[in-house]
Amino acid sequence: MRHLIFITFLLLSTTSFADESKGEKLFKEYCWGCHHQTSMAFGPSFKEIANKRNEGQMISQIIDPANTYKQLGFKRNAMPPFNDLSMDEVKALVEFIKSYKDK
Repeated sequence: MRHLIFITFLLLSTTSFADESKGEKLFKEYCWGCHHQTSMAFGPSFKEIANKRNEGQMISQIIDPANTYKQLGFKRNAMPPFNDLSMDEVKALVEFIKSYKDK
């Protein structure tokens, strides 16, 4: 029984790590030019986003920023839509962003 619990925990940990690694890779490819993890760049930091936005708001801003920015309190939109990302990729990116939320 203990082995089963340990294996389950190990698998869940590995899956979470894999998602974060995928999210980090996507961050470096698509986001890093305008967003940094913990400090303001051209756009808000992931830490700020994670502390102010829920998952749905993050997904909407990634997929359709032209129709989301006003609802999030921005005066203008400079973020391009990322239509070439699959929903799994968007979710991995959101999980990476959420990892910067204050504990």
